[in-house]
Amino acid sequence: MAKQLPIEIFMPPNMLKAKVGGSIAGLDSSMIKRAEAAMEEMKTEFVNWLGNDVDKLIEARDRFAALCDAETRAELFRAGHDLKGGAQTYEFPLIARMASSLCKLIDGLENADAIPLAMIDAHVDAIRVLYRDKIKDAQNRMAIMLSEELESRVTETLEKAR
Repeated sequence: MAKQLPIEIFMPPNMLKAKVGGSIAGLDSSMIKRAEAAMEEMKTEFVNWLGNDVDKLIEARDRFAALCDAETRAELFRAGHDLKGGAQTYEFPLIARMASSLCKLIDGLENADAIPLAMIDAHVDAIRVLYRDKIKDAQNRMAIMLSEELESRVTETLEKAR
């Protein structure tokens, strides 16, 4: 039997740890407080930014209703997708949920003509009302029921299309 060499374990240096420091004790707590204060100030802008995204969705819906082609379909999907991500960040989880349902509908049907405008309108109108009434509570019973109904209708529509 050949002579076995001893096992050698090599631990690469943790360069990030060396540059930042070994613990969070080195963090400047005043810097963290300033960052938190800046985020708190920005929260007032969140509602305005979300409003801009809702307006873009409404405009995209109007263009889609007028032309109903691949380009306006893609624009509508992008507007919904932006809301899906942004609304959660802006503390409107139910808008994010409804935008997600809208994206699922648009993405699930290949032809723009196959997407029921009434379903798009239901999603856009629901999102508009949630924004208008500033409904941020993820436990809002009426909004949850509406979300569930929209999701159910989307699933039903997609199943029929298959």
